[in-house]
Amino acid sequence: MDIVYLDNHLMVVEKPHGLLTQPSGTSLPSLEEQAKNYIKTTFGKPGNVFLEAVHRIDRQVAGLVLFARTSKALARMNQQIRDGNCQKIYHAIVQGCPKNNQQTLQNWILHDDFKAKIVTHGTQDAKIAILQFKVIKTLGNTTLLEINLETGRYHQIRAQLAYIGCPILGDEKYGATTPFKDNAIALQHKKLTVLHPISKEPITFVANHNLEQRNT
Repeated sequence: MDIVYLDNHLMVVEKPHGLLTQPSGTSLPSLEEQAKNYIKTTFGKPGNVFLEAVHRIDRQVAGLVLFARTSKALARMNQQIRDGNCQKIYHAIVQGCPKNNQQTLQNWILHDDFKAKIVTHGTQDAKIAILQFKVIKTLGNTTLLEINLETGRYHQIRAQLAYIGCPILGDEKYGATTPFKDNAIALQHKKLTVLHPISKEPITFVANHNLEQRNT
């Protein structure tokens, strides 16, 4: 368990590539199950352990996952997410290099058959997707980006970066031809800032690993 933060109300764990966030009804392991087992063993908790993911990240993606340890914390954190009162920073390694060193991307996205599709404004059921990115550094024929996610649409980062001609390494679904490691994609939830559900003070969590390290 790569635990970033733990108190009586919240738990933040850094998920590796290839691991599910939550149980899927199959025999595949999940971060949530591992975290529950950790709490049960470490604190000698009898019976079932309450632990619910406030948000999920895709199996192919690494990085921070926030869990609530009480129903009150879960309700308050879910409300924060709905209200947009949090900041999510991602790192991604993409093919090529964007034309601009920093840019705001605003597109309309449609969730279509397990894939996000960029569509025109006014398309039925489409939702607006907004993010800002900046170049951290170039890595040969690839580029490391920092992404500030304003909206949390399905596969938003993957679809929007592919749309400007810079798909994420390993993301074949969105047109990438350069592989990443172990069938994963080069995307990481790097930093998360929220208000603590009890103290209401801002608190920032940062992943212990860098995305470049995970590519070794």
